[in-house]
Amino acid sequence: MKRLAALLGLLMAPLGPAFGQTPVGPNSRAEAVKIIAGLREIVSPQGLQAIETVPIGGIKQVVSIRSQDLRNPVLIYFHGGPGFVEMPLDWWWNRGWDEYFTVVQWDQRNAGKTYVASGPNDPALLTPERYQADAEELVQWARTRFSKRKVFVLGHSWGSMLGLKLAAAHPEWLHAYIGMGQATNSLESERRGWIWTMIQAQADRNVQAIAELRSVAPYATKPGPIPVKSILTQRKWLGHYGGAAWRRRGGDFEAAAIKLAPEYSDEDVRNAFKGQAAVTNALLPRILSTDLSTIRTLKVPLLLILGRHDRNVSSEVAAEWFATLRAPSKRLIWFERSAHHMTSEEPGKLLTTLVAHARPIAEKAGDAAP
Repeated sequence: MKRLAALLGLLMAPLGPAFGQTPVGPNSRAEAVKIIAGLREIVSPQGLQAIETVPIGGIKQVVSIRSQDLRNPVLIYFHGGPGFVEMPLDWWWNRGWDEYFTVVQWDQRNAGKTYVASGPNDPALLTPERYQADAEELVQWARTRFSKRKVFVLGHSWGSMLGLKLAAAHPEWLHAYIGMGQATNSLESERRGWIWTMIQAQADRNVQAIAELRSVAPYATKPGPIPVKSILTQRKWLGHYGGAAWRRRGGDFEAAAIKLAPEYSDEDVRNAFKGQAAVTNALLPRILSTDLSTIRTLKVPLLLILGRHDRNVSSEVAAEWFATLRAPSKRLIWFERSAHHMTSEEPGKLLTTLVAHARPIAEKAGDAAP
């Protein structure tokens, strides 16, 4: 019995400082981040884990690269917002992606690590056209950096506007375009979002919500930009009723993960959203008056990922556009337990979707590790 007890002690030793003791939790952000970084460290000799600064659009812009095998296809993630970074969120929702893809996360100008690297932008450069040019430069950089003729682009929310326009203009750069929370006819999306939110508020007999929503009416019924104040009022109550994250009030549950991002220093966390107000004021009215449903043909495969409950960027409007689109191949996949935050709401389904429906396109082209 003594020998058995000793053997068990040896076997259990790696679980803690002593068998039976309760592990002590981290006492600081630094300790927590160190644990997370250790858990997700890429040790494969064929892989790469890096933060790189890239000259794009006349400034320093920052990307993260994660890959277990650089022979795998490159997937570039265009984040939403505008001004909301997603690089510091992927430590918990994209586990496994780097086993099948070389994943490039990009902090756009005036946001996240790019804001820290380059400081606030000249307001004259905060235009949809400048961001579109940045996206194109980034894809060109990635094709050269990883010696790939084609890559995948995944555009989420605002990033889906950049991604769809890039796919229409440069199909020769892409294996496929992946749209998630896809923006198409933005004014129609906004209009339906306001109507849905008002219905929820009336059913809830929420006097404050009804009054604030009425104060911005008529909402998104005329051509041209919507005032920022009106947009934020609509978003406030739409998020409150679960139109952005299904059955959740707002997105604080997701944003909290930024505080534990191993790619982000304390300075990065403090400054992640310092540039967002300027970006919101400069871009949001313009992009929410944009109609990309006029894009009727793509010369590249399309994978469309939509949350069934998405009212933030209407999945109904996106699905209507999808039905009219012509492409070499196209697939629409509904996420039944998601609204606009599919990465956080159904991360497992998102990974299996990418592996089952995107990666085979690259494999067929000979662009994947065995």
